[in-house]
Amino acid sequence: MKQGFVYTGANTGEISFPLGGIGTGSIGLSGNGGLIDWQIRNRPAKFSLNGFSFFAVKAEREGRTVLAKVVQGDKQPPYSGEGRGRFEGYGFGPRRGQMAGFPHFRDSTFRGEFPIAELDFKEEGSPLAVKLTAFNPFIPMNERDSSLPVAIFVYEVENRSKDELDVSLAGCVSNPFTKGSVNVPFQDDVMKGVTLSTAAIPQADPEYGEITLSTDAPDASLQTYWYRGEWFDNVTVFWKEFLRPGRLPEREYAEPRDLDAYRVVEQNFDTCSVVGHRTLRPSERAEFRFVLAWHFPWAVNDWNPLPEGSLLEGKWKNYYATEFEGSRSAAAYAHANYGRLLRETMSFKEALFQSTLPQAVIEAVSANLSTLKSPTVMRLTDGSLYGFEGCHTDEGSCEGSCTHVWNYEQATAFLFPALARSMRSLDYAYNQYPNGKMAFRTMLPLGREKSDYHAAVDGQMGAIVRTYREWRLSGDTGWLRKLWPAVKKALEFAWASDNEHGWDRNRDGILEGAQHHTLDVELYGPNSYLNGYYQAALLAAARMGRALGDGDADQYETMYRQGKSWIDANAFNGEYYHQLLDLSDPAYPVDPELGEIKYQIGQGCHIDQVIGQWHARVAGLGDIFDRSQVRSALASIYRYNFASMREHANSNRVYALNDERGVLVCTWPRGGQPLVPVPYADECMTGFEYQAASHMIYEGLVDEGLSVVRAVRERYDGERRNPWNEFECGSHYARAMSSYALLLAMSGFQFDMNDGEIAFSPATNERELFRSFWAAGNAWGSVEMVPGRLALQVLGGELRLKSIRSKRLEAVSEATVHFNKGGMECRVAGGRAILAVDVVVRAKESLIINY
Repeated sequence: MKQGFVYTGANTGEISFPLGGIGTGSIGLSGNGGLIDWQIRNRPAKFSLNGFSFFAVKAEREGRTVLAKVVQGDKQPPYSGEGRGRFEGYGFGPRRGQMAGFPHFRDSTFRGEFPIAELDFKEEGSPLAVKLTAFNPFIPMNERDSSLPVAIFVYEVENRSKDELDVSLAGCVSNPFTKGSVNVPFQDDVMKGVTLSTAAIPQADPEYGEITLSTDAPDASLQTYWYRGEWFDNVTVFWKEFLRPGRLPEREYAEPRDLDAYRVVEQNFDTCSVVGHRTLRPSERAEFRFVLAWHFPWAVNDWNPLPEGSLLEGKWKNYYATEFEGSRSAAAYAHANYGRLLRETMSFKEALFQSTLPQAVIEAVSANLSTLKSPTVMRLTDGSLYGFEGCHTDEGSCEGSCTHVWNYEQATAFLFPALARSMRSLDYAYNQYPNGKMAFRTMLPLGREKSDYHAAVDGQMGAIVRTYREWRLSGDTGWLRKLWPAVKKALEFAWASDNEHGWDRNRDGILEGAQHHTLDVELYGPNSYLNGYYQAALLAAARMGRALGDGDADQYETMYRQGKSWIDANAFNGEYYHQLLDLSDPAYPVDPELGEIKYQIGQGCHIDQVIGQWHARVAGLGDIFDRSQVRSALASIYRYNFASMREHANSNRVYALNDERGVLVCTWPRGGQPLVPVPYADECMTGFEYQAASHMIYEGLVDEGLSVVRAVRERYDGERRNPWNEFECGSHYARAMSSYALLLAMSGFQFDMNDGEIAFSPATNERELFRSFWAAGNAWGSVEMVPGRLALQVLGGELRLKSIRSKRLEAVSEATVHFNKGGMECRVAGGRAILAVDVVVRAKESLIINY
């Protein structure tokens, strides 16, 4: 069952909740509380298991063990086994290392409110109930603490019996190295634990790494090694030792050990146990806190290795390895700062989940933030953000911070703006050719030869709009000035004489040549889809250029207006925008057998037909197409493309099926479907769907947009798919972070940190209470609006503020401001409340407008 944000029974079977920092990799917390998907070695590793890594609890009464259980719930079917491994795999049952064959709790619930997971474990008649809170810090504007290579587990144990109980909570982790495994115990004034590494791999080797399990329990004990033995000896001996009253015996081995790779699944990993102890009176509760930290310092491009003879260094250091010497130091930082890290992470979570946004919107926004904690993203040595499109099972999917995929991603710019700016800076520093052409994939290591494939219209023009977005969010005109020459050159490539694609050679603001785009082919001829990117880029460049005193700004705006007028007049068929094709143009590759240009949209109703307008809404550019036509186009997408899959024929990848509903990439309601249409036309991909849904909300089609969002989240219900892994070309797909725009659209949030203004115009009824999370500039917090009152609270950072704008203020002529225990004059005009003096609202401060 799934009820709200709580999952039970079958709806826990697909859950893997990523625990890890931005760019550190992560470990998955399964729906029953197990640890799966160990993706911490600088590459994806879906379905990986560091066997016998788990937590267990024991209760003793008067020297007798009365309870011993693995702190997990039931494993969900199937039980036939998984994979094709020797001695473990299909036909061998669940993997032994998951501990499914040991006593565990009958009843468990999983509450997932990213970035916090809470699991409750209980059983009728059991003397103990256990609650787990698991997280990795997620603090807006604080990318350092949000990039810690740790997973934090806090187990709260309650004594439900009538007797005093001695309770032990054991964390067990296996050494992942099959050669030269070494476990080293340690203790200091704060924590006690074991570091697991290898003596067989030099520390400068990219395969080197270590894991540390630690606790800050005042009374703690260690078992540095489980019994080594053979066959099933390790876990057999551990469980019998754990069942005995008293503490696990310490055990150490002097020599590293190699395992036989052929029989490794059946052999005995070098597992350690770190145990906290506490005596609990009846009804008393106690917390046992553990930090699991990792350190795999060297990254290497093993998905696309350097060519032989390259002079570049083939490896680079992870950002987190420049901050911490090893896993023990990362664990020490987490313990020392635990209270603040939890408090600030919880503050963010509560600001988001206590909003009045519909549940499906909160789910879609929060769930896809987890992609930042997956192997989809990396942080390079200087901290710059780099991303794949998603994750294959054991390697990144489609390298290079692909601009036409990351175009859709909206979360990072608002929550971690320094990381978003770093991605823009890398793009212009490493991907631009002398004539302005942009490669749309950043190659690693930095400085290697650029990709010489087509330039992508959507990626190249979208990056200009995102630069405008980052500038308005930061107010950092110095940063913009440094990038401007490259930004300008990228725009003017559209009409450059050596643009081999022939985009806009006559400078009329209309794209006509071969236009490569995110559906991995080229469109030919004018179309609103890619021209929308171009229009938005021209208008953004005009505004940035004026701010910098560039005389070409007027030319850009003139081209924008010409293009807008032509598209509105010629590319709209009365219901929606379409592509104009001229098969007689000798430059276009007509297939002689089919008599058509393959992979085109033509008269189709395309999900991204007005995506340029969506970008303009998010970035604050205003209208770039006729607003009534845009609304009609979005209504058509809802009418024609939002459908049940029951009777739909899909020859593409299957991301929705049976009676599930989704928004198809392209349909042809007026006929004229090409024999070989644009690729992926029959698919439902969540990043596209959220873009369309949030745009519907922006344009007043609120019910329609929310219907789409609910349909997507119903597909990711924990039973059919993992709620924290929306996939497209692989897992944790970056495009799905377009879902953050749902928050922006529902709150009507706008921003301009250059002028110190933010705006809220909720899509909900003005008479209702509205509450939402927001983030902009260097600050984040919550806003609450009721008739006659707007209260802005800063929860982190600080906000320089001159004015607040809202549609709810449009009929208002007088208002008063309360700030820092005092009043302030305020002038209201045109829906804008203009403060008498600029203010800086700091963390834990509020500014209230009464009207």
